[in-house]
Amino acid sequence: MTPDYSIASVANADPFVATLGAYVAEPDFPCVGARSAFNKGRVRHGLYGRLGARIDVATLCADLERFSDEFPNPGAEPVTFVAMFEDEAMSESLFADRMWRELQKVHAHDRDAFDWDPEVSDDPSEPDFSFSVAGRAFFVVGLHPNASRLARRAPIPCLVFNFHDQFEALRTSGKYAGLQKVTRQRDLALQGSINPVLAQFGDASEARQYSGQPVDDAWRCPFHALRTPVEAE
Repeated sequence: MTPDYSIASVANADPFVATLGAYVAEPDFPCVGARSAFNKGRVRHGLYGRLGARIDVATLCADLERFSDEFPNPGAEPVTFVAMFEDEAMSESLFADRMWRELQKVHAHDRDAFDWDPEVSDDPSEPDFSFSVAGRAFFVVGLHPNASRLARRAPIPCLVFNFHDQFEALRTSGKYAGLQKVTRQRDLALQGSINPVLAQFGDASEARQYSGQPVDDAWRCPFHALRTPVEAE
């Protein structure tokens, strides 16, 4: 049985889920992993308040913990958690700012109960960085209506959480390279170019990819891991 995730309002969430599913089902949508997760019922979701507003941070943390408990060993079939937020007009730079604000607040709440996943770095400038919730690493993908990359132009603001250890397992098995190749070919066909912030998994900090906003070499991630009670205040 699928866990009863703490969605703010199931009645209000369902139309958003249907809209998001239609977006993923578009013939030219490039991410084959996301499409597979939707088609095979391996997507979990929650509807929260305004991105970066802190209102539903505790709920989001609890939902991600439950999601992690549901899939301790996700296997080779893609699985994902989609955090959906209230629809509002945001530029790409504002979305990136709100996204990092949201992740910082999630971390501030999460650290009271969990340590950072020891398999990854908590320093977003390091190539082995990955975001951690409930003691488990996640690769985060930001989506919103005004994204410059068409593949990220979802109908509502979303943060998509993918298990880092599943990416590692897929890479070890050799399946990740194939998925990545197909996704990039489809992205090229859709946009006419490959997203310049993309890197080979593990070669550069994945933090550069989270928001989808193009960043240059001078970009510095605004997120920082909290290590003392003073920092959390």
